[in-house]
Amino acid sequence: MEKKTAAELVAAARERIEEWDVARLRAAPDAVIVDIRDVRERAKGKIPGSVHAPRGMLEFWWDPESPYHREVFAGPGPYVLHCASGWRSALAAAALQDMGYEVAHLEGGMGAWVEAGGPVETPEPKG
Repeated sequence: MEKKTAAELVAAARERIEEWDVARLRAAPDAVIVDIRDVRERAKGKIPGSVHAPRGMLEFWWDPESPYHREVFAGPGPYVLHCASGWRSALAAAALQDMGYEVAHLEGGMGAWVEAGGPVETPEPKG
């Protein structure tokens, strides 16, 4: 079997998934924004109203037959996944598409959101 790089996997995923830019996401108030970053990344700031689904549990939380299923993923969507830069979310969107779900991902991820001036919610300091 021929080895592939992570960049090659991401490029292949991007060829077959739907990509949204920040403007489209901001214009879609009914979109469910799914943050697949890990908890440490999310703690530094998140898109307001986004739902957290760590990459490692995504398929299990989405699958209604899984004991880990989350009801937030049973709706009609549209669902738009994001990570920090768009690589993990492209792979995640491709995996969910392989499972039969219609999802998109945010091109450029959280970095693109911040660069475009999107609002960021940060947690209250503990103490």
